[in-house]
Amino acid sequence: MRPGSIDVNIMTKIDSANQKRDKTPLPIEFNDAHAALRGFANSDLNASVVFSAGMNPRLYGYIAQFDDFYPDENGELKKKIILKVSDYRSAMIQGKFLAKKGLWVSEFRIESGLNCGGHAFATDGYLLGPILEEFKNDREKLTAELFTIYNKGLENSNRQPLNDAPEVLFTVQGGVGNSIEQRFLLEHYEMDSVGWGTPFLLVPEAINIDEKTMNLLSRAGEKDLYLSHVSPLGVPFNTVRNNSADIEKYERVAMNRPGAPCVKRYLISNKEFSAEPICTASREYQNKKLHELEEQNLPDTEFKKAVDKMVEKVCLCVGLGNAAAWRNGLFVSRNGTRGVAVCPGPNMAYFSKIATLREMVDHIYGRINLVTGKAERPHMFVKELKLYVDYLKEKMEDSADRFSDSQAKYFQTFQENMKAGIEYYRELFTSAKTPFEDMKVTIMRDLERLQEELNHLNILQPTSV
Repeated sequence: MRPGSIDVNIMTKIDSANQKRDKTPLPIEFNDAHAALRGFANSDLNASVVFSAGMNPRLYGYIAQFDDFYPDENGELKKKIILKVSDYRSAMIQGKFLAKKGLWVSEFRIESGLNCGGHAFATDGYLLGPILEEFKNDREKLTAELFTIYNKGLENSNRQPLNDAPEVLFTVQGGVGNSIEQRFLLEHYEMDSVGWGTPFLLVPEAINIDEKTMNLLSRAGEKDLYLSHVSPLGVPFNTVRNNSADIEKYERVAMNRPGAPCVKRYLISNKEFSAEPICTASREYQNKKLHELEEQNLPDTEFKKAVDKMVEKVCLCVGLGNAAAWRNGLFVSRNGTRGVAVCPGPNMAYFSKIATLREMVDHIYGRINLVTGKAERPHMFVKELKLYVDYLKEKMEDSADRFSDSQAKYFQTFQENMKAGIEYYRELFTSAKTPFEDMKVTIMRDLERLQEELNHLNILQPTSV
């Protein structure tokens, strides 16, 4: 086994402005994501930066200030760019934006919108199978188009254009659970590699996580793993019920002290109560919000619903790092939050064995089977489809049967895209030769059941509001 490169991930949405101690604003290059990028760019690493959570034009423009992202005299890139994307259109838009600046995307990392860990960025009902089909059919077109723009970008920045396009990889991740699915993604969709994440949360050699949280994950079933609203960013967040960060959060509520001390301030974004942003998981915000709600004299049910929504937020800045802190005896009490937040994907429901690295590698390549009997594991495409049906149901319920014109159009488009995806899967599993012959009856039954659920969703005519 050879060591891999030291790659870093920057979530583009976490790019808050910072200030000096006297409250004087600092220049934009001191924004959180900008500073993270600069630290990586100025390092001696020969590695890649992964940008997730969508396009940040100012951050992408800042990349152009660092020579390591441009080809050297041999056409080699010391620092490479990887983009997490949800669909082909996103890859094209972001790729073009960077190429115009003479910046090459070395990998498009395609991720399921919902069948993933942590923050989930749902598509408008586009499913992973059809998305991968589009990449398979048009990857050469995408590469050629970006290379033409890229060379012009190099010329515009007074750099030497290249004769041949640099390597670009197309990879996929999100919900893969066995060697058969992995092989199918590599062979049928011609992906360059497949990413595994959630199952490694049960591999102590590969991650830093405390024993209590690992045991919670190993016992978690389908109903324990859910798409939550705990993130202060307001983005849906895959997590597990009864994690210690949630327990601590509700203990504070019971003591009439809702909210967490805000010590790291990475997720500050709300300006409801001040010109300076604060975090919706913080004690400062929740005290002010609670006071506002009390003054509104809402009916008891509405008041309770609003308070429950408010206190659901959890401190992720500290909570996500506490697992490593507890395991390594590095807990710092001044961080204020002792509980561990964790972000497994839905795939965790089908793994329970705390495994060695060797065992997990053997599972990935089909030499052993670590999928356990906590629940019958559906095909990864079927699982994602179910997650999207549930997601659409929740979005519709939140609208309380009063759809504006734009909401009705959104729901209808979402439903149509999912129906098209189901039809794609029917054809894939019936007409194409796949390694899932022994699962075909189950897959087709699941598709039929989910199609029925989708058909019964009552997308009403819009009510102007």
